[in-house]
Amino acid sequence: MENVISRRPFLKIAIGAGLAATFARAQEGKPAGKKVGWALVGLGSLSTNQIAPALQKTSHSRLAAVVTGTPEKGVKWREKYGLKESDVFDYENFENIANHPDVDVICIALPNSMHHEFTLRAAKIGKHVYCEKPMAVSSKECREMIDACDAAKVKLGIAYRCQFEPHHMEAMRLAKEKVFGELSHIDAGFGFKIGDPKQWRLRKNLAGGGALMDVGVYALQAARYLAGEEPETISAIETKTDPEKFAEVDETIQWQMKFPSGKTANLYTTYNLNGYNQFTAFAENGRFGIKRAFGYNGQNGWTSNPEIPLEFPATDHFQVQMDLFSKAIIDGTEWKVNGTDGLRDILACEAIYKSIAEGKPMEVEKA
Repeated sequence: MENVISRRPFLKIAIGAGLAATFARAQEGKPAGKKVGWALVGLGSLSTNQIAPALQKTSHSRLAAVVTGTPEKGVKWREKYGLKESDVFDYENFENIANHPDVDVICIALPNSMHHEFTLRAAKIGKHVYCEKPMAVSSKECREMIDACDAAKVKLGIAYRCQFEPHHMEAMRLAKEKVFGELSHIDAGFGFKIGDPKQWRLRKNLAGGGALMDVGVYALQAARYLAGEEPETISAIETKTDPEKFAEVDETIQWQMKFPSGKTANLYTTYNLNGYNQFTAFAENGRFGIKRAFGYNGQNGWTSNPEIPLEFPATDHFQVQMDLFSKAIIDGTEWKVNGTDGLRDILACEAIYKSIAEGKPMEVEKA
């Protein structure tokens, strides 16, 4: 194969010229002055087990405040992280964060339907926003969030952590630089067997959708950034094995995306089984992919040519993405995974749901 290069030069090029530079930017010594202060809105499992612990490991970020609707949680977080009483807010007095001198970023880790409200409220008080995925429950809300942050001249980041994970970054490079030739097809999927039937993820008014909005967007994102273009048309089908449990939201969806260049993608998401968590990219001269692709850890990359490995040390996804966002604030640089990126996912999701409802392929609205 024309593009085959030996393992040692490959690692030197890939890590030295690309990935190492990215992680160095996140970890290099901060300039004189304070760290970027983050306020966490919503103290559920994600904030408790991933976001807050990762903040303790960052070089340019720190936990400056929390927002919770449960006073008992506020007390526990104050004790655990050394916060003052004035660092704890509730949803009603959220706007008082405007007067907190150490808060620069509002990190929104709430149920999906609340992302829109708190992004607008954060922008109104002049704070940068880092919003968990999916960005919102409709493209209309996404556009309003973008407009609000643009008007307030604050950054809007969407927490697609995989875009800063080294295996995914290298897969993007392999696709973009056509190391295996022109990419033609992508197969991707993410799902798990969901438990408690009373949880918010199964309520449409809170989640906006089911497996697709929760974990299917990871597979959707992978197809988009591997293809390097936006889908033109989408055809989708939905399956429900438990209509009562999934009365309000989707359980399992399979969909095909066609891109302007002729590339295609077959994608899958489900709340009905564990272990579906991978992508494979097919090109003219080989294949590459990641097993356990979208979890918080355990990425296992592979290629069809042993001379071109896809192997990197594990990272804390949350630590890296938050520090890079803080660095972008410090340096005044653009943030790549912005509101427009989040909007494009939701536009694709809307086309998926329309295709299911109407039983035919649907065009994807442009951002």
